Amino acid sequence: MTTGPTRDPVALVVDDEPQMRAIITFALETQGFTCLEASDARTAWHVVEHTPLDLVVLDVMMPGEDGVTLCRRIRRGHDVPIILLTAKGEVDDRVDGLEAGADDYLTKPFSPRELALRAQAVVRRARPTAGPASIVVGTLEIDLATMRATDADVPLQLSATEMRLLVALATRLGEPVPWRDLVHEVWATDTDDGGREMLKTTVYRLRARLEEDPSSPTRILTARGVGYRMVRPVTRT
Repeated sequence: MTTGPTRDPVALVVDDEPQMRAIITFALETQGFTCLEASDARTAWHVVEHTPLDLVVLDVMMPGEDGVTLCRRIRRGHDVPIILLTAKGEVDDRVDGLEAGADDYLTKPFSPRELALRAQAVVRRARPTAGPASIVVGTLEIDLATMRATDADVPLQLSATEMRLLVALATRLGEPVPWRDLVHEVWATDTDDGGREMLKTTVYRLRARLEEDPSSPTRILTARGVGYRMVRPVTRT
């Protein structure tokens, strides 16, 4: 993702319904976004591959390749924040989207104002912030300026959501962090609706990238009845 203070954030709006694209575009433009539009996954993928983007707003229910599948494809090669939109409201559907690498999730019908504010929050969280240059935990190094991480000098392919969770845990090394605090920090929401499942799914994905055996984690541990904590690996001599 390429972004900077000298230009407006650029969002790609992907929805097969022209009226919905117009509503989303208008809402984002009122908050300073420059918007591009696509009516299908093929067109959207071309834009993602050839245009620096700060955000993708992606409808799940599209003919042909659906939004969740496209989200997975984008996430394999790009770290641009993604907000998924769907007419479905079940927790399982939100989890599917988050497992695909989405950073946030809205259910139709939604408030255009809420979408615009969430879009601002997602983009703001993805941008570098002032503070320490990096966090080092054993062989893991997190560059806070670029929001990228390496483990034993090997780059980790993390989504923006996974990176925010990793930073939230690493900055509180050894401390049990309540799951509600993590949901608030990672997704910028205070709602309990589906929050634990969203967090559990993201922890699962993060463990899969960090742990030698994700089923028996040694770095990101469950703090039973509380949430999760990250520990420094023991150095063997």
